[in-house]
Amino acid sequence: MARPKRQEERRAALIEATYAAGKERGLRSLSLTDVAAAAGLTRGAILYYYEDLDALLVEAHAAGIQRFCEERDAVLAGIDDPRDRLGAAIDAGLPDGPDDALLSLLYEFDVLAGNSALHDELVQKLYLRQLDTYRGVIVAGREAGVFTPGLDDEQLAMTFVALEDAYGLHIVGGNALMTVPKAAAAMRAVAEQLGCPTSS
Repeated sequence: MARPKRQEERRAALIEATYAAGKERGLRSLSLTDVAAAAGLTRGAILYYYEDLDALLVEAHAAGIQRFCEERDAVLAGIDDPRDRLGAAIDAGLPDGPDDALLSLLYEFDVLAGNSALHDELVQKLYLRQLDTYRGVIVAGREAGVFTPGLDDEQLAMTFVALEDAYGLHIVGGNALMTVPKAAAAMRAVAEQLGCPTSS
C-alpha cells in the first residue's frame, strides 16, 4: 500500500518541478534535464514515471487546471452574497504576481494547444470551467436581485474570462505597467458598469 502512495507523491513533486523549471526556462525551451535538475533527480528517474517530456507536460497541464479551478471554487463556496462572490472570483482568477509559476505555465500551455490535441482539449476545459464559475455567480446575483446586467449570462461570463486572461497575461509577462491591484480594480469597475457590482 505504501508504494502507490510514494509514486503519487513523486509524481506530484515532478509536476511542481515542471512548473518551477517551466517558469524559469519557458515551455518551448524546457527539457527533461531541466525538470530533473529542478527535482534533484536524473532524467532516468523521471522516465520511470513518465514516457517522455510530453507525457509529463500533459499531466502537469491537467493538474494545474484542476488546482486553479478547485482552489477558486473552494473560496467561492464559502461566500453567500453574489457581490462578494464576484469580487472573490476576480481576485482568485488573477495571478499572485509576475512570479506566479502555475498561472504563468497555464498561459504558456495555450501555445502548445495548436500542436497537440490533448493540450487543446485541456485549454478548452479550463475555459469552460472559467465560464462556469462566472456564469454561476452571475445567475446567483440575478436571482438575488443584486445584479441587473444588460448582457445575457453567457456574454457576461465570456467578458469576465477575457478580462481575467488578458490582465493575467500582462501580469505574468512582467509588464511593469500592470499590477494585480490595478487589474482587480479595473475588473471590478467594468463589473459595476455592466450591472454587477462587487460589494454591497
